[in-house]
Amino acid sequence: MKNVCLVIGGCRSGKSRYALEIAEKINADRQIFVATCQPVDEEMRQRVRQHRRQRSNRWQTVEEPLELPEAIDTHASPDAAVLVDCLTLWISNLLLQFGDNRPDELTARSDRLVRAVQAASGPVILVSNEVGAGIVPENRLARMFRDAAGTVNQQVAEVATSVFWMVAGIAVKIK
Repeated sequence: MKNVCLVIGGCRSGKSRYALEIAEKINADRQIFVATCQPVDEEMRQRVRQHRRQRSNRWQTVEEPLELPEAIDTHASPDAAVLVDCLTLWISNLLLQFGDNRPDELTARSDRLVRAVQAASGPVILVSNEVGAGIVPENRLARMFRDAAGTVNQQVAEVATSVFWMVAGIAVKIK
């Protein structure tokens, strides 16, 4: 099995920072950061700038809000460390793209993601938000998001070689 790591936790738990630390310890000629965020307002653009400042100049950024499995297929290699940040933004993008009338598309893309991660010929680190510890959302779209994110998190955790849960900036190894 390949070196696949999932870093999961709540908002502002230190997931991205810890995933970056893991990735930078990998002896790789190339470092690929796959960003799924679509910064649509100034606050999100500021967050993106802050995340970029945290990475060294060695990192190549690939912005891919929808075609994440294809980005992993393209960039994963034995000489590259691939860091995906984050799965929950990717799921949100898919829901906004396809709406709630195409659950089959979300399932197909999730399955492709798992296959891409399993087939990767080099290390892949994925960041995701834990969504199962909260309340049941009041509206249908939010429930669809929570359910989809929970399913993708389970699928990725199952094929990952290691899983870390972030709590208050502390990494707890759960697999």
